[in-house]
Amino acid sequence: MAYRVFIDGEAGTTGLQIRERLAPRGEIELLSLSDGDRKDPHARREALNNVDLAILCLPDAAAIEAVSMIENPDVRVIDASTAHRVAPGWDYGFAEMTSGQAERIAKSHRVANVGCYATASIALLRPLVEAGLLARKHPISINAISGYSGGGKKLIEAFENPDSSEYDKRPFWLYALKLAHKHVPEIQAYSQLEKPPLFVPSVGRFAQGMLVSIPLQLWSLPGKPTPSDVQTALEAHYEGARFVEVARLSETEAMEKLDPEGLNGTNDIRLHVFGDTEKGQAVLVGLLDNLGKGASGAAVQNLNLMLGLDESIGLESSHAA
Repeated sequence: MAYRVFIDGEAGTTGLQIRERLAPRGEIELLSLSDGDRKDPHARREALNNVDLAILCLPDAAAIEAVSMIENPDVRVIDASTAHRVAPGWDYGFAEMTSGQAERIAKSHRVANVGCYATASIALLRPLVEAGLLARKHPISINAISGYSGGGKKLIEAFENPDSSEYDKRPFWLYALKLAHKHVPEIQAYSQLEKPPLFVPSVGRFAQGMLVSIPLQLWSLPGKPTPSDVQTALEAHYEGARFVEVARLSETEAMEKLDPEGLNGTNDIRLHVFGDTEKGQAVLVGLLDNLGKGASGAAVQNLNLMLGLDESIGLESSHAA
């Protein structure tokens, strides 16, 4: 049996990568529109209502419009925009987030694909909240750097085309300095924090890859956990997870550098605990491909779950679960 899938917005960065991952698969029949039909609401409506699953790779407003076009109750949806990530009636597309989440995604008709920064932030914070090591009211700061592909076609053009009027030679910069980044609501909601985290994102002159770091003064937390306690909580939370790896403390202690491009091309996320037991301090770090586990890879994993397939089909991993 072939499952019919339509990627609305397949010409964008995320849509192209999802299509590339799905195109070789015999059990997936991809429905595509011509360049002229992609902006025709009648053609889009017909496509959206005549598939088993629609993947929306659109700006928020267009994603909301696309959902409103779907009248067929059997069509299932994965929305890669931020429009529905904290919306009622939508399940959050981070399969490893908590116990039973993969099963909820598998049964869902409406899944909001997780954001790239949010993937690592929630992956680090949610287990500690659930384990009681981190109070929900604790103030959290998050620092992150992404490859420029996370900004879509416009930012890619700015970094890669020296003939463009938008060409930017800077090696690195901070952004979202009004402290209102679009991923903050989902990070707060699914990390189960009482207050929004202070989030400081940045972009560097490399195409893909991401590092998200969260500093913690362990002496200020309930029970004053050690770096080893934090490590143990993360390992317990992700035991058996196929695409989440918690680096051993011995491995982390031996590291002097961490490469944001280290997991490019995979659907993996690797979590590190860098700690100083004597000072009661730790820096938690998540490494992932912002276009893999942070976008298209997660969408394909969610698709696999929703269609009742092995979640790893079509996805690369750097380690064995």
